Amino acid sequence: MPWAMLMFFVVMIAIWLFAHWYVARRLFRSWQTSPTRKRRATLAFWTLAPLAPLTVSAGRALTAVDAARPLLWVGYLHMGFFFLLFAFVVFRDLVFLVGFLGSRLLRREPDLERRRFLTNATNAGALGAAGVVSGWGLAEAVRRVEVTEVDISVAGLPEALDGYRIAQISDIHIGPLLKRGFMEQVVGTVNGLDADLVAVTGDLVDGSVDDLRTHVAPLGELVGRDGVYFCTGNHEYYWDAPAWIEHVRSLGLVPLVNEHRVVERAGSRLLVAGCTDYSAHRILEEHRSDPAAAKADADAHDVSILLAHQPKSIHAAADAGYTLQLSGHTHAGQFFPATLFVGFAHPFSEGLGKERDTWIYVNRGTGWWGPPMRAGAPAEITLLRLVRA
Repeated sequence: MPWAMLMFFVVMIAIWLFAHWYVARRLFRSWQTSPTRKRRATLAFWTLAPLAPLTVSAGRALTAVDAARPLLWVGYLHMGFFFLLFAFVVFRDLVFLVGFLGSRLLRREPDLERRRFLTNATNAGALGAAGVVSGWGLAEAVRRVEVTEVDISVAGLPEALDGYRIAQISDIHIGPLLKRGFMEQVVGTVNGLDADLVAVTGDLVDGSVDDLRTHVAPLGELVGRDGVYFCTGNHEYYWDAPAWIEHVRSLGLVPLVNEHRVVERAGSRLLVAGCTDYSAHRILEEHRSDPAAAKADADAHDVSILLAHQPKSIHAAADAGYTLQLSGHTHAGQFFPATLFVGFAHPFSEGLGKERDTWIYVNRGTGWWGPPMRAGAPAEITLLRLVRA
């Protein structure tokens, strides 16, 4: 494991354990019950604390072991549940802090009994809310992925390309939880759209080629009149991106590694380019993302489309004069309350947007990563249609 990745895991585990300490202190400190019951509850709480880090570590080793799948589901569900519980407890404490500061400013004496009652009541509310949102998110995650249809208005679009249909899938994350059955379902839905072109915009996998070749095999059945194109996401680089690039090529897809192809329709030309992941250089310097290089020396064309996993590539795409960028990566936050904050990390976090003269569409993700939850950010397969402005 690279040194940087090892340090990342160490820091994440430290933050995870601190979060458990904080929640345990807030949940049990004011709980009026017998010391024995409180000790048992605290012990059970701390027994579950290592479950998520162990699940992530084991998931890397047990991706191909089907017998371990139920245990991985439990671990990832606990990860999501605790994240929600921590978020709700922190929000509650911030509200309490505002109330406390207001009381101090007004010089009111605190009512300790009332404070204890409110703490216990809101602790119960936080546990209940975390359970409800977890259930909602799980139900959204396991239901059939729906198709989102979007029209892209292009000035000067040639008549031959008017109505051109592009199917996009992104962030499928075949790995510890999502397997061949899910891949088959996605491929069947995409093929039913009868698209002119299919774009797979990264984070296809969470595992090695040897472990997942059977589960990604249905990808070879994807059909697009003008081809099926692939660009790398950050997760490919965690699992040997060059090996995955060659494997998807063997399945019949066209990997675009800072390069392009040109599609012709009745004398009109559409350029399809793809760049490596925005952060690829941190693991593989020769794969540094370069949207401009991806269309360098291109023949004359009427429309240019860039497949770029992360929306952060949009500034370079706009500089290079692309018509449209297709991205993923954000999962639109994947589940509440992360859905409220994802926009702070990315210039575009979901749906259709525009940077200068370049359109961008950010797919919410066709699968999921980590907790199997999609509360407030349902998975999607996108069908984009180019139309004349």
